[in-house]
Amino acid sequence: MDKKIADDKTKLIAAKGNELIVDVHNLTEDQLKALGVSQLAYVKTIMINGEQAFAIHAADGTPVAVTDNAKTAYAAIVQYEMLPTMVH
Repeated sequence: MDKKIADDKTKLIAAKGNELIVDVHNLTEDQLKALGVSQLAYVKTIMINGEQAFAIHAADGTPVAVTDNAKTAYAAIVQYEMLPTMVH
C-alpha cells in the first residue's frame, strides 16, 4: 500500500483492488465538499429584477441554472439523474 495513502488525513479502513474505503468520520474538508456533487442539486428561491426565480445549484453550491418556476427546476434536476432538494 502507498505510504502517502496510509499517511493521509483520512483513515483507511479497507482497500479492495483500486478502490479505497475511508472512515467518513475523518474526511478532509475538501472530501466533504465533494460528497454528492454529482448526485445532488438544490433549488433556491432568488429575486432577479424584482421577480421571483428558482436557482439550481450543485451540492457544493456551484450555480448551474435559473428558471422561472420550481417545477421546471425540479424536472431539470431529475432529467439529469440527480436528487433534488429545496433550500429555504
